[in-house]
Amino acid sequence: FITMAKTKETTAEEKLRALYDLQIIDRRIDEIRSLRGELPLEVRDLEDDIAGMQTRFDKMGREIKELEAEIKAKKAGIKEAQEKISKYQEQQNNVRNNREFDAIAKEIEFQELEIVLANKKIKEFDAKITHKKELIGSVEERLNERKSHLEFKQSELDGILAETSKEEAALDGKSQELAKQIEERLYVAYRRIRTKVSNGLAVVSIERGASAGSYFMIPPQRQMEIAQRKKIVTDEHSGRILVDPELARQEEEKMALVFASLIQG
Repeated sequence: FITMAKTKETTAEEKLRALYDLQIIDRRIDEIRSLRGELPLEVRDLEDDIAGMQTRFDKMGREIKELEAEIKAKKAGIKEAQEKISKYQEQQNNVRNNREFDAIAKEIEFQELEIVLANKKIKEFDAKITHKKELIGSVEERLNERKSHLEFKQSELDGILAETSKEEAALDGKSQELAKQIEERLYVAYRRIRTKVSNGLAVVSIERGASAGSYFMIPPQRQMEIAQRKKIVTDEHSGRILVDPELARQEEEKMALVFASLIQG
């Protein structure tokens, strides 16, 4: 027969210690991430701005090349029209009657009109190119400013990441490890409270008769109940889980050693 070993039930005190340890780790992760502040967002915004400006810059460059190609085509058309005019003028010298002369004169007039229209278009294209080159200069100047700003912000962010990434990765791993040791119901409650409170602290100790960061006094009988660590007690005002100061002190000291070993490792 196979006998099943009876799983040892976790006490309320062990749950409180695990929750408080998790809170200490998550608090430190929050501190590390707050060091980065808005830098990651600023870097992303700058990268988006630069990408948009670069797209605009490249597009105007292509448009200038297209206009230059149009000018080249118009100049080729003018040259062709001038050659036709020369050919028609030679033909006029050998016409046999006025009807032929008038027909050739009309062809010459048409080619001269083509030259006038082509020159007009060339002037329009030249004006557009001048305008676009001015815009390109302005965009390029702002693009270089943004790139310089991005380089500075990225360097600043990289410096912070270099100092904290190892510690943050180790803490993330420890946080996940601890989370697995806490029953799902409690862990879900812990995450929910963290999202609701402004400072992200879901588990706090009693300080001067009130929960940390609160001015609402906790009745002495309630404080004694918390100190006994027989059950999970929450603050009726903030909904945060409460622990007694001694438990908090013990876990802070214990986790300080854990942090030191994580960083050294």
